[in-house]
Amino acid sequence: MKVFFQIVQSLKNFIVEIGEMSYFSIRFLKEFYKKPYEFQEFLKQCYSIGNRSLFLVSVTGFIIGLVFTLQTRPTLMEFGAVSWMPSMVSISIIREIGPIITGLICAGKIGSGIGAEIGSMRVTEQIDAMEVSGTNPFKYLVVTRILATTAMLPILVFYSDFIAIFGSYLVENLKGDVSFLQYFNQVFDNIEFSDLLPATIKTFFFGFAIGMVGCFKGYQCKSGTRGVGIAANSAVVYSSMLLFVIDFIAVLITNIFIE
Repeated sequence: MKVFFQIVQSLKNFIVEIGEMSYFSIRFLKEFYKKPYEFQEFLKQCYSIGNRSLFLVSVTGFIIGLVFTLQTRPTLMEFGAVSWMPSMVSISIIREIGPIITGLICAGKIGSGIGAEIGSMRVTEQIDAMEVSGTNPFKYLVVTRILATTAMLPILVFYSDFIAIFGSYLVENLKGDVSFLQYFNQVFDNIEFSDLLPATIKTFFFGFAIGMVGCFKGYQCKSGTRGVGIAANSAVVYSSMLLFVIDFIAVLITNIFIE
């Protein structure tokens, strides 16, 4: 019976949190259209998010390309289909592997950073001080960060895709003596608009989800410095789960309308 009540309480807390996050999202949409527009803060956040994620995204993308090609090449060799390697790797990375892996990396790096930053401002009463001074903290802190993550994640995904494909080319160049032009000509010959469009659209939703969850967890932070750690951790967990849900929905819609 005690376990049952714990499950019910956990489910109740989860539903309440979904409702609070929905209200938070609606408030974001309302504040988005209000003046003044914090354009300088938006650019600052874009630079900060892109700059602090670039190295991690580069290393991750490069390793994805190397490992994926090294693991797949022996199987293709058994069937005499090594020539399909550039097209298979590029389509797999662009459609699915690149966006979801980069999204998860950014959820860990960016989402936790936003949650901890805003959470620390909440527990040290900096947000309350901004309200007293006449500044709209929601507009300045939340709206700019959500817009920055929404704008920067597609760019990071494109960059990660290119690095991953380049890593795959290096393996093919060393193992099969394939030239740069030969490899990338085959890549671009097999990539279609239906591969790029859904992958690009869902990265905007990935960025929005990461920014929204990170800001929500930080803005609702309580319990002092301990709450900052909880906010950062839960921002990563919730945004990562949300990325998988968005990705699943995107794949379903793509299969219905495009394929």
